[in-house]
Amino acid sequence: MSALPRKAAFTPTPDFSKVASSRKALRAFVADAQRAGSRLVFVAAVEDDLRAIERMSGIKAERVGDWSEAAKGRGGEAALLADFDTGFIGSGRKPLVVVTATDVLGSRAHHPQPMARAWSAAFDHPDVPERGAVVVHLQRGLAVLDGLQTLEMGKGSSREMIRLGFAGDDAVLAPPADLALIWPYAAERGRLTLDKADGSTWWARRTKAEQEIQVAAKALAKHIAQRRRRRAPKLVAPGPAYERFVARFPYFTTVDQAKAIRDVLDDLASGHPMDRVVCGDVGFGKTEVALRAAAAVALSGKQVAVVVPTTVLARQHVATFRKRFAPLGIEVGSLSRATSAAEMKQTKEGLRSGKMKVVVGTQAIASKDVKFAKLSLVIVDEEQHFGAAEKAKLSGLAKSVHTLWMSATPIPRTLAAGLAGFRDLSVIASPPVHRLPVVTKIAPLSDAAIAAALLREQRRHGQSFLICPRIQDLDPLLARVQAVAPELRIVCLHGKLPADEIDDRMMSFVEGEADVLLATNIVESGLDIPRANTIVVCWPEKFGLAQLHQLRGRVGRGGTRAFAYMLTESNSEQSGKRLAVLEEFSRPGAGFAISERDLDLRGAGDLLSERQSGHVQVFGPVLYSHLLKQASEKTNDRAADLWVPDLNLPLADLLPRSYVQSESMRLEIYGRVARCRSEDDLEDLEEETSRRFGKLPSAGRDFFTAARLRIDCKRRGIVRLDVGPEAVAATFLPGRLPKSRARSLQRDGDRVFYSGKTNEPPFERIDDLLDILDE
Repeated sequence: MSALPRKAAFTPTPDFSKVASSRKALRAFVADAQRAGSRLVFVAAVEDDLRAIERMSGIKAERVGDWSEAAKGRGGEAALLADFDTGFIGSGRKPLVVVTATDVLGSRAHHPQPMARAWSAAFDHPDVPERGAVVVHLQRGLAVLDGLQTLEMGKGSSREMIRLGFAGDDAVLAPPADLALIWPYAAERGRLTLDKADGSTWWARRTKAEQEIQVAAKALAKHIAQRRRRRAPKLVAPGPAYERFVARFPYFTTVDQAKAIRDVLDDLASGHPMDRVVCGDVGFGKTEVALRAAAAVALSGKQVAVVVPTTVLARQHVATFRKRFAPLGIEVGSLSRATSAAEMKQTKEGLRSGKMKVVVGTQAIASKDVKFAKLSLVIVDEEQHFGAAEKAKLSGLAKSVHTLWMSATPIPRTLAAGLAGFRDLSVIASPPVHRLPVVTKIAPLSDAAIAAALLREQRRHGQSFLICPRIQDLDPLLARVQAVAPELRIVCLHGKLPADEIDDRMMSFVEGEADVLLATNIVESGLDIPRANTIVVCWPEKFGLAQLHQLRGRVGRGGTRAFAYMLTESNSEQSGKRLAVLEEFSRPGAGFAISERDLDLRGAGDLLSERQSGHVQVFGPVLYSHLLKQASEKTNDRAADLWVPDLNLPLADLLPRSYVQSESMRLEIYGRVARCRSEDDLEDLEEETSRRFGKLPSAGRDFFTAARLRIDCKRRGIVRLDVGPEAVAATFLPGRLPKSRARSLQRDGDRVFYSGKTNEPPFERIDDLLDILDE
């Protein structure tokens, strides 16, 4: 391996992305390098960026495998896949010239982060049910998936079956292929009523819900068509000014964050009103997405309104936006309870005249006396705190306005709307490189437990939040803490204080003048205080799950190990289960899982109205989204999901326990195989399985071969395939049996028999039958 010397004379490559005509400047620079006889090397982290550099420079460079090959030789052009921060020009008469994707593309350059922790994304396999979960079987109804059960078939062979528990302690054993008909409904049974095993209690509900889905699908298709017909200004920021704005971001964007930014910028430039939800856990960089969207709009000469739920968060966002926009000469206004009368008057006048391009505030932005000259983008942060009527008012502030919704724990209706296609959805699931999971502990409430947690944080020179649910609890709790830990400096905060007092107390904590901030959940939304790495929540059973997750997100934002203590006085089993969810979902990105659990438990309601019941509750959110999308796309194979070919083969059709030892992992693979719609998908999954667990044994190869055969049978309309010692029999759907004059085939209605060579392996005999049918 070769490396550059630690110290070498060099000149930085020009930043072409920040000049007015970047293509022209790059081509002139390349021409100068060629005239000087220099070796020119293009470097980018991904192939797409290399091609973009080549297009802009007008040069096709030779691909090389490593740095030593790229740097050797005089003259000529080379292209190398590597992730350099910036380019450079070496010393000498014919220096080496390195041009990177960042130099040419600026913020559009890709920077993969191979050293980032690999956390499982929230939506990896949302349609694969798990053991112990409530599921919906399309032909039988609601059941509990009890897990896998091995069934002895005689003659030393066995089959692995899915055990489903129904009402009345009845159980059904279904083959793994039936997972194509089994979808997640809820993570826990709760108060759900299971259906009877024969499906008699299910069919009436299912029929009615399917009719409602057809109505909803038409409305969805109409909604999407109307959105595509509506026009909005195409907003594309001037490249150089936008790149100067982006350059002030001190970190590389994560992969998901960069994609969300591209999605938003593409929406703004599409000519249609944007309606996008950005889901990203606390501290995952949603604010940077909002900043870049606002910059693109403001630099295009239009106005942006950023709406947040609380005055405290409004103040922090105002400071953040002003710091980033100040070098561009763009003024950021403030409209909230904390804004002085003089500043409020000045802001309203600036918005009315069009001079002020960006305003940050609470719902005061939607007041009747606030008028905009050219409002083009409304950003709603922490959308879960706004009601449906408030959201409608905000998105209606201007005609054909772009709307961007952001949340770490979106409410069920918002999440379901994104999954179903009513709104575009961007998910930021990859955490920043330095982010560590917050250690979450649940314990009984006591003065000693509170003091121990707060003093531990003080000893490591950090700060703590102490949270209680009601304002009247603050003073008694303050007295209790001061009695056991008088050395702690504590500042108190709640929403009924005067705005100036809130600001003063908050800033004293931010500046390190206090060890502990004792507050209500006023600090729940968006605050970023890197030195605060312990949070103690008293009486957590009085908060919602999403609130607790948001509160926990106030700590651990600076790369230091953080702690969240949930101190409860409740002995209720229900509250214990709810708090256990926080312990279960403590990794970065857990906001999605908590929102999904909330979606499971509460349902999404009717997405087309304010009703909180209907077809979503019949099918569950995951299956509902799938059926709605299928119906709205008017696919012709809707019935294909309602049956699975029955293969009666003389082999086990399973993954051996000795190969995949974990039952939950075998269940996941069975579910993913059942969901595969094409042989390409199945081949990808087979390759992934062999990478994870080693070379497939013969039984594993037979399992994937049978899965491929099942896809082929479904395409042909074969509902049942029997392979016996004397013949192979295929039963078709009515009208799907192809005409064949082959004498080796016998017909009986919709069924054909093929004798052939009885000594051949089962799959070869089946292939012979299918070949004859294709003649």
